Amino acid sequence: MQTKHIIHAVLAFTFIHQVSLAQDIHFSQYAETPSSINPALAGVTYNTRVIANYKSQWSSVANKYQTMGVSFEQTIKHKKLKGNYFAVAANIFRDVSGDAKLSTLNPNLGISYLQKVSKKMKLSAGLQSGFFYRTIDASNLRFDAQYDGIAYNPNRPTGEPEPLKSGVTAFDLGGGVNLNFVESDKFLSAKNAAKFDIGVSAYHFGVGKSTFLNSNERLDTRMCAYFNGDFNIPNSINAIMPSFLYMRQGTSSEFIAGALFKFILGDPSTYTSLKKPRAFSVGGYYRYRDAIVPSILFQYNKYAIGISYDINVSPLTPASRRNGGLEVMLRYNVFP
Repeated sequence: MQTKHIIHAVLAFTFIHQVSLAQDIHFSQYAETPSSINPALAGVTYNTRVIANYKSQWSSVANKYQTMGVSFEQTIKHKKLKGNYFAVAANIFRDVSGDAKLSTLNPNLGISYLQKVSKKMKLSAGLQSGFFYRTIDASNLRFDAQYDGIAYNPNRPTGEPEPLKSGVTAFDLGGGVNLNFVESDKFLSAKNAAKFDIGVSAYHFGVGKSTFLNSNERLDTRMCAYFNGDFNIPNSINAIMPSFLYMRQGTSSEFIAGALFKFILGDPSTYTSLKKPRAFSVGGYYRYRDAIVPSILFQYNKYAIGISYDINVSPLTPASRRNGGLEVMLRYNVFP
């Protein structure tokens, strides 16, 4: 049996038996998908932020997996709150995976409250709720039992239980807390300055049945812990941006860490708006036992574009040929 056929069979088995335990929608540029790692990040850095994300992967193994997302955040401030404020968020993610066209649609609304702890620190807490809708087309799946030793025979029994329904819907709820530290209010850089976010969150509280089969399986709660930093390199205006993200969902876990080196091409004018802030960042991340992710990020005034590529180094390498996934991020933001 060819390697690709074996991979098809393994993926098919995974879709049918473990779809309710499947890994959540996620991106390698996790710092640029704040709503997917902590609702408490809404409104922390920007008054307004709009982000669009797209990822395409595994085209060399089976039908490519595509993940898309759009998120919006807006702060709500009032003088009676004495420097504290609220933020609201809306986001929608869609994922289409493999030969079975396993699809997830996940829209959510969120709210966060941000409390000033000191001149340089603020603590936020956020909640996010919505629903997810999953569909699957099992008619496109192929199983190892359908290979007769010579070729694939669709008339042979699969040996697997058939899905009882093609779509499931469930309520979704998540929340978290975040600590933000900012030493300088400059937009992109400040000599000898530092800023970072650190927090924890959890998604899918009390989600109902989420399986296509006749079972009581439910989507496991996903726990997240992360750190995103931005630290000036001594004796320069440039910076290093280290970060990590750890997620655990049921028996599955993911750890990714790395850093970008940020080269400041220009800070904004002090008294005029003629000179716009600009920065170019380059670096990469390592997802433990899965992928190396080289990344670049270009920021110009209120706009940013990020591009990364997953280079697969997991046991799937013989089939993937180290091809992973291209990811693109576009951002618009309004700084306080």
